[in-house]
Amino acid sequence: MAIEHFNRFYIRLPALEKLSFTTLSVLDALASGGGPMRLTELARTEQVSQPGITQLVTRLERDGLVERRPDPGDGRAVLVHITEAGRRIGRSRRRDRTRQLAPLLARLTPGERQAITRALPALTRIADLGQEDRQNRNDRR
Repeated sequence: MAIEHFNRFYIRLPALEKLSFTTLSVLDALASGGGPMRLTELARTEQVSQPGITQLVTRLERDGLVERRPDPGDGRAVLVHITEAGRRIGRSRRRDRTRQLAPLLARLTPGERQAITRALPALTRIADLGQEDRQNRNDRR
């Protein structure tokens, strides 16, 4: 499938920040997922074990990229928040990927670039619908 082929290429673009894919994915989930998340939700979203996400969040917290704070709705739980340093890494990664993609996009024909431009709203809508569905499933739990 074309999207999977592009995703494999895109997520493996060399990065200035030498962080694991899972680390970058967790930071992205926290930055764009609508706010702080519980560890159980992060484990489910990132498809890793509860102990694995706990270890990762501990490392990210030690590195100043996330913070754990009490959940105001449930005093027994904590929410993981991204810090400004974590957001900077995400922005840096996006800028770096854009810089690497620009010369490749320039090699496409005008028709190919237009096709991508026309497809972007539909792809964005699919991603939004998927996120809404995931949020609705989480809300029912």
